[in-house]
Amino acid sequence: MKIRSTLFVAALLLAPAMAYAPAAAAEPAIYTGRFSTTALQGYDPVAYFETGAPAKGSKDISTEYKGATFLFTSAEHRDAFIADPEAYAPQYGGYCAWAMADGKYAKGDARYWKIVDGKLYLNYNSDIQGKWNADIPGFVSKADTEWSALNH
Repeated sequence: MKIRSTLFVAALLLAPAMAYAPAAAAEPAIYTGRFSTTALQGYDPVAYFETGAPAKGSKDISTEYKGATFLFTSAEHRDAFIADPEAYAPQYGGYCAWAMADGKYAKGDARYWKIVDGKLYLNYNSDIQGKWNADIPGFVSKADTEWSALNH
């Protein structure tokens, strides 16, 4: 009985401090993985648009954008990105487009991608990309709404 009373008193004393505890940190604007600051797992975002395929960038040709490092295969690609990052950066910060349609953050894998209406989208894996491909317009519409709500 004494332990229960002690726990109750402790809870009452800690309640005000817990009420003002900071909220959990929001997800980074650009997905980089837990132990990295490199976006797109090091793939060149401009290459998707210029060559129609992912290509690994170089640490020697890079730029920072929204707290993440983007790597490029050429200085021309880097300069194009710097001139208009919104045109080349993956949608939803590189998080999985299918998961974002459900309002959830999940890793986007640079190998599972698609350009739709001039925008780069990533998915978690091939199975998820198959689900996303079944209704791209619907998932994009939902994900756009969720992304705006999560990043107001």
